[in-house]
Amino acid sequence: MRFPFLLRSFLPPLFILVLPVWSAVYHVDSIAGDDAAAGTDPAKAWRSLEKVNSTQLQPGDKLLFKAGGRWSGQLKPKGSGNEKELISIGKYGEGETPRIDGEGKVLDTVLIQNQSFIEVTDLHVTNQGATRVPWRTGVRVFADGIGKMQRVYLRRLHVSDVNGDLRKSHEGCGIFFEATRRNDSHFDGLLIENCHVVRTDRNGICQRGTGRVRSRNVIIRGNLLEDIGGDGIKLWGTDGGLIEKNVVRKARARCNEKEAAAGIWPFACDDTLIQFNEVSGTIGTLDGQGFDSDYWCRRSVFQYNYSFQNEGGFMLICSPGDGVNDDTIIRYNISVHDGINSARVFHFGGGAKRTHVYNNTIVVGAHQDLPMMLFTEWNGGKAKDSRFTNNLFIVEEGGRATYKFGPSSGNVFENNLFVGKHEGLPAGVEISAAPKFAGPLKPAPGFDSLKAFRPLKPLPGKVIESNGGRDLFGKPLPKYQAPTIGAIEP
Repeated sequence: MRFPFLLRSFLPPLFILVLPVWSAVYHVDSIAGDDAAAGTDPAKAWRSLEKVNSTQLQPGDKLLFKAGGRWSGQLKPKGSGNEKELISIGKYGEGETPRIDGEGKVLDTVLIQNQSFIEVTDLHVTNQGATRVPWRTGVRVFADGIGKMQRVYLRRLHVSDVNGDLRKSHEGCGIFFEATRRNDSHFDGLLIENCHVVRTDRNGICQRGTGRVRSRNVIIRGNLLEDIGGDGIKLWGTDGGLIEKNVVRKARARCNEKEAAAGIWPFACDDTLIQFNEVSGTIGTLDGQGFDSDYWCRRSVFQYNYSFQNEGGFMLICSPGDGVNDDTIIRYNISVHDGINSARVFHFGGGAKRTHVYNNTIVVGAHQDLPMMLFTEWNGGKAKDSRFTNNLFIVEEGGRATYKFGPSSGNVFENNLFVGKHEGLPAGVEISAAPKFAGPLKPAPGFDSLKAFRPLKPLPGKVIESNGGRDLFGKPLPKYQAPTIGAIEP
């Protein structure tokens, strides 16, 4: 509600009567609107972004753009909500999603800066300029000197055609959220959900946070990202982040041979959970993986994900010698035909420690000849104590998987099943006959296609404590007896 109106007449001096003033609903119509109108009903709608940006919104206010409308310029609303009443920005009426085009004339088409308790939904946002510009974005959420910026929700946004800079040092983005060092700025409660991000450069959904205080309660869920110039989804500076149920198709689509990018990954984050995501078609081998457990991270968990036909491979686990990547868990994922011949399926680049890879199903195709595991040094960093348990490694007839352990140490293989042509395995590891499955093990979009990967008979593995409690499709895992090898229980 708005600031209360105080009525003092005819009351004793010790009493004040507080009358509520209800929150406002403002309407914006790009065709029939009039900035001189009240804006408070569709017949009296405003017209321009300038009018919107000059209005101080109050807790509980709604700002609604008419369906089918189109605006050029920047949406930069004013005001914050509160714990009980958010400020809501969205649409009204039937028809196409209202569209705001930055046209490259503004750095950010939608800018939410130092505002808390605000939600933005159901807008189409673009920012296509004549040339690429550093840091150009479609939507930017910016915490700059505010300390804690709370509860910002982005839902059902369509962000497309943002031609930002492709260099990581100047990266543009579809949806970008950043917290600066000033006053320990950070996010507490940021949700990006059910958005469609397509043809954005450099990245799709990306965080940058270099301050001392890391963000909390950041969730990136249910988004579809297609044709992304560089990284698909990246967290940088969030602890306890959740990335789930997203689909990333064709990341790293426009980076040159010197610019590394991957599908989904955290950097400088602890306790990140990455689950139920599907990543495919990532281009190139620097890095080019579907997933990446990057450095300055501890206890990252990658579980129940589906990765296929990413040119750089399935998984990168990396840290330079002066960095940290400790205790990554990679479990109950399926990788199909990841990696072209100049790449790898798993790449341990540098000094990751105590990585545990278990109960994954990995399929190398008949057309592939590449390392299943590649261990390399990075600025003195050498992987230590990696453990591989209950994994199902299948190489189709005609394909080949090699193992290059390089300078790593302490690698342990236990209860894995290797099928097909594998070369360079540690001594004592056997290659077995192929088990039977519910269907052909082929790459195809959608988790439903993975029902074919269910083994028809148990493939006994080894009991692992704190294993997540379920397989890829939600079947409970036995507590006191061995689960089957691979990502799916029979």
